[in-house]
Amino acid sequence: QLHTVAWLDGVFVVEASCDGLLVLSKYDYAGGSRTCLSVCNPATRDFKLVSPGPEPLPDLRILGMYPHRPTGEYRLLLQQRNNTDSSRHQTGRCYVFALGSHQPRRYVGCSEIKLAFLDVAVRLRDSLHWYPVLYETESRPWEYVGKSELIIVFDTTTESFRQMRAPPVPTSSRICEMDDTLGIYSCNWAMETVDIWVLHNYESEVWDLKYRVQLPVAQIWGNLEGIVGTLAYWHVTVALSDGDVLLLVRLGRSLFYVDTDGKLIAIFRDISAYKHWLKQTLVPHDFFMTLDGYAADASPFI
Repeated sequence: QLHTVAWLDGVFVVEASCDGLLVLSKYDYAGGSRTCLSVCNPATRDFKLVSPGPEPLPDLRILGMYPHRPTGEYRLLLQQRNNTDSSRHQTGRCYVFALGSHQPRRYVGCSEIKLAFLDVAVRLRDSLHWYPVLYETESRPWEYVGKSELIIVFDTTTESFRQMRAPPVPTSSRICEMDDTLGIYSCNWAMETVDIWVLHNYESEVWDLKYRVQLPVAQIWGNLEGIVGTLAYWHVTVALSDGDVLLLVRLGRSLFYVDTDGKLIAIFRDISAYKHWLKQTLVPHDFFMTLDGYAADASPFI
């Protein structure tokens, strides 16, 4: 069942989510890029602007948000993207920035993911995890190739990078959280199936193939008859909901909820699934009192 989290008075992009907080950037249609960055709690309607660095926002990618246990701070992990030809191969410099702090962001290296493009992270065991890892090719600017043998991990306590083994899956696969462990899922459109691998042992990095879901493709197409503008592009997202594994299948402007038995449970029109997941909380966060930003009347909440 869908319910409204918040109404905003502009076009915003969700950059990160953590402990009921959302990091948002506002999209400037005139300039064709992101502008100001903000953090908010939709449940309490707290909202503040943040400024993680002197660069224009399009030159920074937010790789993740996390609580730093030793200090109690919430921090952003940032990747600097320098798009000039002379320094194109220097992309991948990473920094941490503490929300509510007046200290400048701090460089944390990450030479092992130089030239890498990382998607949305999964936070587990005080670490951020990314898969797949896409590397920029040397021959063509901004063309990426995937490597399927590794997962990039950022330890949020020591704030350092390491690697883990991935299961034998295609580089088009995606990472997710599965019952307090990691999962990686991949789609086989020829067989109309979705394989879901689960990390059986985190320390020894042992993976098991837990689910092979047969998608109800004919039933999905049957529910799209007569809908104008339906695109033949499929996108699957796997996630947990109250302990149950669910598949959200997007086709055109429709979203289909499928369980692990391949049964079509629900259909939602004119909606799509976002990559970030929000767990609402009414717990107050102290850093809202210390962040510099606009007054309360500048809040985007309607």
